[in-house]
Amino acid sequence: MKPEEQLMQERLKKLQELRNSGVNPYPYKFNKTDFCNDVKEKYAEIKVGEEVNDKVSLAGRLMIVRDMGKIAFMELQDFTGRVQACVKRDDLPEDVYATFKKVDAGDWVGLTGTIFKTKTGEVTVKVKELSLLSKSIRPLPEKWHGLKDVEIRYRHRSLDLMMNEQSRKTFLQRSQIIAAVREFFNSKGFLEVETPVLQPVYGGAEARPFLTHHNALDMDLYMRISPEIYLKRLLVGGFEKIYDINKNFRNEGVDTSHNPEFTMIEFYQAYADFYDMMDVVEELYNYTAKKIFGTTKFIWGSHQIDFKRPWERLSVVEALKKHTKLDTEKMSEAELIKLVKQHHIQIEGKPTKAKMITALFEELVEEKLIQPTFITHHFKELSPLTKEDRKNPLFVERFEPFVCGMEIGNAYSELNDPVEQRKRFEEQAKETGNPVDEDFLFALEHGMPPTGGVGLGIDRMVMLLTGATSIRDVILFPTMKIKK
Repeated sequence: MKPEEQLMQERLKKLQELRNSGVNPYPYKFNKTDFCNDVKEKYAEIKVGEEVNDKVSLAGRLMIVRDMGKIAFMELQDFTGRVQACVKRDDLPEDVYATFKKVDAGDWVGLTGTIFKTKTGEVTVKVKELSLLSKSIRPLPEKWHGLKDVEIRYRHRSLDLMMNEQSRKTFLQRSQIIAAVREFFNSKGFLEVETPVLQPVYGGAEARPFLTHHNALDMDLYMRISPEIYLKRLLVGGFEKIYDINKNFRNEGVDTSHNPEFTMIEFYQAYADFYDMMDVVEELYNYTAKKIFGTTKFIWGSHQIDFKRPWERLSVVEALKKHTKLDTEKMSEAELIKLVKQHHIQIEGKPTKAKMITALFEELVEEKLIQPTFITHHFKELSPLTKEDRKNPLFVERFEPFVCGMEIGNAYSELNDPVEQRKRFEEQAKETGNPVDEDFLFALEHGMPPTGGVGLGIDRMVMLLTGATSIRDVILFPTMKIKK
């Protein structure tokens, strides 16, 4: 029998013994009035050996149990942190003490008692009452050292949160970041809306969708790759400032910055253009960083970054010129083809000038964009939902913000010419086979005001602000291959 199986058998035996003695090892409720960290902070200034008669009531998981006979010390953990507790045989009724003798590290308990400080200066709960709230059957992983195996951490997030304080902190901060994002947009007069996850025609991004089938209607549907097309219909309907924090699904690869299911925010502002939206993105990051962390400066990997305004702004062509000395705009197609082959870059479909310059930018420049930077003026043929540039019709009014070599969003001066939009959809359909979205064109033909729109990755924002270098560290349940 494996050691874990043996421990489980011992715990199952204790479980039965508890039931035989009339103890319900899984009661219905407990009156918890205090939290571990609050207790430690509140009584941090009491003197060594001093006892305070204030009554506290705590509940959580026992992480450590040191039973030394007539006295035992435990570490109780709730979502705020840990606090030490002391059990003395003479302080508990005989039946309660008998229950305590059958608890293990990993069990959930409720404790009621007073506070004192040990000789080592540790704020400690002197236990007067103890209730077993949930008997654990499996032992805690890597009992003394936390959970280090990333495969287990991602596959069994409950164990990761249980054992690793940094993980609990990261996901608490994630929640706070999303709350701050909502607070920012609500304060700016934006209305939060919801768009469908299941869509008959997918669009709003270049990505491979997940396909599903609706039995009752006998029709294929796609999981949303972007909410863009639906949000623009709301602009046609008369809403002026809207946002949607949503889940998107893209049937593509998994790496440190990509997960098939991810969270993003898209927001649109009528009567604005992509220059206005750059200001909003800068303001959003600054507001959120200061609100949650009190600073705009962060360490991410080996980089120190600063989200302070203003961020650098470079076109795709300018960024290539600055970081590689290549003046791609003046190069012939033959020169670009040679350069693309030299760097072993694969181009999908016909290798147009726009595709090759964009591919060279992605290969040679992106990783060098460490400080927050807006990359602007992408090629028109690669941006079917964007207004063309006011000065050069080869380009569009589009930007992508980059930080630490990572693209964190996408934004346009939104195309609102229905004739031009139909033309671009039809050209895209010939190349990709994607159907033309007639419902969206029907709405657009009724008129949409000039609009600036942005999509930002929430997961990547959390990564940058918490210092996490893998997207799996900021998604509670990342997509994992089934383990047989």
